[in-house]
This record gives sequence, C-alpha cells and structure tokens, in this order.
Amino acid sequence: MNDTKSTASELVAAYATGELSPVEATQNALRAIEERDGETNAFCLVDADGALEQAKASEIRWRDGNPIGWLDGVPASIKDMFLTQGWPTLRGSRCIDPDQPWDVDSPVTARLRENGLVLLGKTTTPELAWKGVTDNTLTGITRNPIDPSTTAGGSSGGSAAAVAAGMGELSVGTDGGGSIRIPASFCGIVGLKPTHGRIPLFPASPFGPLSHAGPMARSVDDTALLLDVLALPDHRDPAALAPPVSTYREAVRRDVRGLIAAYSPTLGYVDVDPEVAEIVKSAVRSLGDAGLHIEETDPGFTDPKAAFDILWSTGAAKWLDTFPAGSETKVDPGLRKVWELGKTFSASDYLGANAERAALGILMGEFHTRYDVLITPTLPITAFEAGHEVPPGSGLSSWPDWTPFTYPFNMTQQPAISVPAGRTSRGLPVGLQIVGPRHSDDLVLAVAKLLEEVRPWP
Repeated sequence: MNDTKSTASELVAAYATGELSPVEATQNALRAIEERDGETNAFCLVDADGALEQAKASEIRWRDGNPIGWLDGVPASIKDMFLTQGWPTLRGSRCIDPDQPWDVDSPVTARLRENGLVLLGKTTTPELAWKGVTDNTLTGITRNPIDPSTTAGGSSGGSAAAVAAGMGELSVGTDGGGSIRIPASFCGIVGLKPTHGRIPLFPASPFGPLSHAGPMARSVDDTALLLDVLALPDHRDPAALAPPVSTYREAVRRDVRGLIAAYSPTLGYVDVDPEVAEIVKSAVRSLGDAGLHIEETDPGFTDPKAAFDILWSTGAAKWLDTFPAGSETKVDPGLRKVWELGKTFSASDYLGANAERAALGILMGEFHTRYDVLITPTLPITAFEAGHEVPPGSGLSSWPDWTPFTYPFNMTQQPAISVPAGRTSRGLPVGLQIVGPRHSDDLVLAVAKLLEEVRPWP
C-alpha cells in the first residue's frame, strides 16, 4: 500500500495490520510534496526531518500496540495561522518578524501532537487570511492541483491544495467568511466549518465570532475523525464549547433518511453558473433518492454583505493597528484597502452590524425548526485564473462578491460543510454545502456521509 491518495482511515487500518508503517506513509507524503509543491506552492514550511522523527515514534507505538489516538501516525499539515512551537507563524506577512521565540502551540497544534499525528509543515495563506484566494508577497501564488492555472481558493488554499494533491492526508484551516469551504470546493475535497467554539482558538481572533477553525480531508470519515481530535477542550479559549457528548467518528454514520432538507439553489438572490447549478441539483436529487426529504425553498434573508464587510474590515483594522510603524507600505495592497475601510466605521456601525448578525442567527434558528439542514451550492462558480482576487473580467470588486453562500453562515456561527458534488466539463470540482443548526456538527457530517455514499468522489 503506497498510494499517496489514501485516506487517513485507510492508513490507520494498514498500520494496525502491519501492511504499512507511519514512516512509509510519511515518506510517501514527503515524496508527493517534493513532486507537486513546486507546481502548487501549498507549503510555506516543510520539516521533513521532524516529520520522520515523529513517524518513527508512531511506528514504535503501533508495533507495541499502543497508539495514542485514532489518527496516530497520519501525515498532516497546519495552516500558517496557528502558532506552532519551533516553527515561525508568519501568517503570510512580511510585517511579522520570523526571528523571535516561537515557543507556544495553539490549541489545534497541541491536540494534533497529543494524538500522534505527523506534522509535515505549514501551509500557505493570504496575508492574515484576509481573502478568498491564496497569494501574498511573502510566498507567492498558491495554485489548484486539479488545474494549476487556476486558484486553489482561500484563505486555506494551501491546506486544500496539499490534501487534494496527496501531500498529507489531513490539514487544518481557518474560516472567517468561507476560508475552509471555498478552497475545499475549488479543489474537490471535504472542508468543515464547525459550530463557533467547537474547536478552541488561541490567541483570540480579531475577527471575533466570524472566525472558526476546521478539518480538511479527502473523505467525510476522515473529517469526523479529525474533528474528534480538534474538539478537545483548551482553557485558553473562553468561548470554547464543552466537549461533545459522543464521538463524531460514530455520529457520522447516523441514519438521516427521512429528515427534511431545504434546498436553496440561490438563497433567493445569487446568480449561479448554470453548469454549477445543474451539478448541485443532480447531487441533491441523489440525496432525495437516497431517502432525504427535499423541499426547494429559500431561508428568507437578503444578502448580509454590508454587515459582513463592517465586521470583517474592523477586525482587520484592529489587528493591523498592532503592527509596527511603516507596515502600511509592506502589507498586501488589497489588505491595506480593507484596513483603511475598517478605520472609517464607528463603534455604532460595528454594533449595528453585530445586531444584524444576531438577527440573522435568530432567523436561521427559526428556519431550522422546520428544516433539519439547508443545502446550497458552496460557491456559484468554479476555480478561476490564479493570481486574481476576483474572476478576471467579471466586474466584481472583492472576494465576498463571489462567495455569497459562505459568509452568511460565519455570521450565524452554524456548522457548514463543503463536499464534492461533481466536476464540470472542464474537469473543475463543484462543491455542495450542507448547513445545520448550531451544535449540529454531527448532523451535517452524517448528511455529507450520505452524499459520499450515493455519489462517491475520486
């Protein structure tokens, strides 16, 4: 067994029987990085020696029958937004000094280490994870392994590209407006933004309640397994939820046939590419044929982009105000515009946007008293030319203009997952989004698992 496109579940099964060792799996992942990262630019840091040391320790544990977790020995990566002891966390910015002590692990990094995962390195992000594509002046452009002329999406584009290209089985991204689900859709993998607080964060994000961490994988089972690891508590996040009462690796197999799903092709206001719309519609039809009751309806809200822009830009401005003097000339020009925009809003503007966010959450809470889940396209488009914030020639002004299905559910703090729905005639992946009420991470995983069963993806 030496396929670099194995799932994490397949790897640990092979470890248990002795068919494969964590060292061999790590060597496969490092070989894939050597072969494909020059094309994709998914990693900003690779620690091959450290990864092999971790893999050797895992190999001994498996040999002795003492693995320390369900994912012990599985090669994984971490988006360069999470603090990692011994590695710099530059967040895609030339304004952060790499020459300083790096002696703290974020909760995400700590949980991965404690459960024996093999950390290959850190994945690329736009500066401060500010936009829906992945490029910055520090590490360059991250490309889609499906078609390297196109973007991997963002801001967790490096993580999505790594997983899609077989450069490790798992990764962890962040999502403040779609940053896990966007690249998952573009690269044809699974990406989950769980309920806010489900995965502890430290330090606290300046984007506040918009910001989430989440697992990225090639299968729904792997996503659930990784969520079990990441959802463990950490005292450094005062907004973290209590530990889940059951495991996601078991809940993912819950029978969801007979539940009621609202299918909203446009949310009532989104212009969707016809081929994307047809692929998602076909996938929804398959869910209906499998026993999910489908009702086509919209949740009933108007585009909350104006409120999102206030929440997003003020968070960015607050963060950038802590940067050293002269940073204005170093940051991404697009981020500088967001910084300047954020400074124009008052506390009253922010509180008004936050009130709109709360009202949207209440509306969706009421909606889910009638519908167990909401299904939409993840994005209205497929991956476009790399190196651009918006599709060239589209007339759009900023990344939220082409991500209208994702950011509303950061505002409501609901769990939302993107799963592959199919591919276009050009071979580009299309994602389907499943949204559940708050705290129903198990439900969205189970519906995603049903889709995976009835429409398996490569």
